[in-house]
Amino acid sequence: MASNNLTVLNALDTARTQWYHVTAVIIAGMGFFTDAYDLFCITTVSKLLGRLYYYDPAKHAPGKLPHPVNNWVVGVALVGTLTGQLVFGWLGDKLGRKKVYGLTLILMVICALCSGLSFGYSKKVVMGTLCFFRFWLGFGIGGDYPLSATIMSEYANKRTRGAFIAAVFAMQGVGIVFAGLVSMTVSKIFLMNYAGKAFNVDEVFSTEPEADYVWRIVLMLGALPALLTYYWRMKMPETGRYTAIIEGNAKQAALDMGKVLDIEIQAEGEKLAKFKAANEYPLLSNEFFMRHGLHLIGTMSTWFLLDIAFYSQNLTQKDIFPTMGLVSDAKSISALREMFETSRAMFVIALLGTFPGYWFTVFFIEKIGRFKIQLMGFFMMSVFMAIIGVKYDYLKTKDHKWTFAALYGLTFFFANFGPNSTTFVLPAELFPTRVRSTCHALSAASGKAGAMVSAFGVQQYTQDGNIHKIKKAMIFLAFTNMIGFCCTFLVTETKGRSLEEISGEDEQKNETQMKSTRPVSGHQDDGWD
Repeated sequence: MASNNLTVLNALDTARTQWYHVTAVIIAGMGFFTDAYDLFCITTVSKLLGRLYYYDPAKHAPGKLPHPVNNWVVGVALVGTLTGQLVFGWLGDKLGRKKVYGLTLILMVICALCSGLSFGYSKKVVMGTLCFFRFWLGFGIGGDYPLSATIMSEYANKRTRGAFIAAVFAMQGVGIVFAGLVSMTVSKIFLMNYAGKAFNVDEVFSTEPEADYVWRIVLMLGALPALLTYYWRMKMPETGRYTAIIEGNAKQAALDMGKVLDIEIQAEGEKLAKFKAANEYPLLSNEFFMRHGLHLIGTMSTWFLLDIAFYSQNLTQKDIFPTMGLVSDAKSISALREMFETSRAMFVIALLGTFPGYWFTVFFIEKIGRFKIQLMGFFMMSVFMAIIGVKYDYLKTKDHKWTFAALYGLTFFFANFGPNSTTFVLPAELFPTRVRSTCHALSAASGKAGAMVSAFGVQQYTQDGNIHKIKKAMIFLAFTNMIGFCCTFLVTETKGRSLEEISGEDEQKNETQMKSTRPVSGHQDDGWD
C-alpha cells in the first residue's frame, strides 16, 4: 500500500536512535518519576498521620485515621488525576503539547510544597487542607499521562517507539522505589535521636515530637525532581507531528525536526494541505467511530479493569508484611519506627516485584509486541490472584510465607510486564495526531476510574479485615483480569508501524475503513541503532 506520509514524518519514523531520543525519555520520564513519588509516598505517611492527629489516650491504643478520612487522604489525588488527565489531554490537542507540558510541572511543584505545609487549628482542618492540595497535585499529575505519552510517541522512530514510551512509564517504578527509600531514610534519620531508648507503653501509643516534621518533609521533597525538570521540558521543541498536522506549519516542523535529527528536511506545504483535509473529522463523529471506535473502547476498558486490580493489590499487605517479618505489631513500636518499617516493606516489594516488570516490558516490547504482553500479563495476574484468593488461609501462615511472597511479587511483576505498561503505550499509538492526546486522556481517566472503584469500593468492602471478604475480593479481581484479557482483542498490534499507518492518516479513506482490529505481526526489525 502506497504511503502518503510527509517527509518530516518519514524522517522521524526512520531516524536512527540518537541522543535527542534519550533526552526526551529522560525529560518525560522524570515527570513520571515525580508522579509516582507523589502518588505513593502518601502510603508511607498515612499511619503516621493517624498517630499524630487521631491519638486518643482513653483508648489506650495507637491513633489511626478513620476509614473515610484515610480513603480521602490516600484516594483524593486519584480523583484529581482523573480530572487532570481529561483537561490537560484535551488542551494538549487544542493548544499544543509543549504549551501545556510545563503547566503540569508548575502545578506539581506548588502543590507538593503546599501539601507539606498543611497547617490548621484542628485535625479536621489539617486533613481538609492536605486533601485540597493533594487533589490539585493529582490534577497536575494527571496532565503528565497523556502529554508524556503523546510527546514520546511523536518523537520516537517506529522501530523503538514502544520501548521509549515504556521507558518513560517505567520511571514510575523508579519513583515508587524512591518513595519507599526516601520515607525510610527520613524516618531513620529522626529515629537516630532515640537510638537505645526504651519507650514505655504510653510513649509508644503517642508519637515522637519530631514526627510532625517527618511527613511534611517526605511530601515536600516531591517538588524537587519536578522543579529540576522544568527548564529542560521548556527547551523541548513542539513535536513535528503537531506542528505539521495540526498547526499546518510544514516549514516550522521541518526546521524543528531537522535540528534535532541533524538533517535537512523539505517543507511540503501543498502535500500537507491535502494531508490535513483528509483527516479533519472530529472526535465525536461517525467517521472517528468507524475508524477508531473499537480501539478506544478497547484502551478504555482494559485500563479501567487493570487499575481495579492493580490498586487493590494491597488488600493482602496487612497479612503478608507481618508474615515476612517486614513490619512489627503497631502496638509494640513507636510512630516513627512504624513509618520506617512500612516504608521498608514498600521499598522491598517495589524493588523486587514492581520495578523489574516495568523494565522487562522496555526490553521485550519490540520483540514480543504490545498485544501479546498485555494478554500474558492479564492472564498471569488472574491466575496468581485466584490462587491467593482460594488458598488465602493456607498462605497467610508463617510456614508458607515464601509461597505467599512469591505469588504476591509475581502478581506485581506481571502487572508491570503486562497491562500496566501496555495500556499506557497503546493509546499513544492507535489514534490520529489531532485527537491522540485526548484519546490517551480518556483511556487514562478510565484507568483512574478503576483505581477509584478499588479505593472506594473493593478496599471499602474489605476494610474490616475479614478473611472471607478478602478471599472473595481476590477472586473478583481475578475475574476482572480475565475480562481485561478478553477486551484486549479490541485493540491491534502496533509494533514496527508508523503512527500514520496505524491511525490511517496517510491512507485513502476507503482503505482505512477496511482496516481490521485483529492484531498483526508488525515490523520484524526490533534492533536498536
